Amino acid sequence: MRILILFTMFVATVFGANWAIEHYGFVSVAPGVQAPAGVFFAGIAFTVRDLLHEQKRGVIWVPAAILAGAACSLLISPVFATASAAAFLFSELADFAVYHPLRQKGWLPAVAVSNAVGLAVDSALFLWLAFGSLDFIEGQILGKAYMTALAIPLVWLLRKRSVA
Repeated sequence: MRILILFTMFVATVFGANWAIEHYGFVSVAPGVQAPAGVFFAGIAFTVRDLLHEQKRGVIWVPAAILAGAACSLLISPVFATASAAAFLFSELADFAVYHPLRQKGWLPAVAVSNAVGLAVDSALFLWLAFGSLDFIEGQILGKAYMTALAIPLVWLLRKRSVA
């Protein structure tokens, strides 16, 4: 049951990111720094992705969730759906390469480092594919880092409570 909830959450973050860009365009993430509005959903996606990795056969579920979220997003914007699918899939490869080796040292270091790597790859690739430039890279990375910084402690506390 948990894997279905996480799968649905991940699909929702991919869809939500594309929906937000289509409806809100660009938003301020710091004084003088803008990013596509989907940055906040995408930032949450990286932590949800790592939670999916923790599940049995989670590695299979992550690409499926990316593709499902992109498929739903086709209704909103084929350009954003395609760009986000490619960006999430490539960042998943980077995340996977970092997350699993670090996981042996603990969940928190694995999530923190893999999210940093994943959000950098995702940001650059998405911006290039969706907009043909990296003009908003600072905002993309900053916005995703904010959301990761909020999500990781919350998930860590929830995980700690469920173990206790």
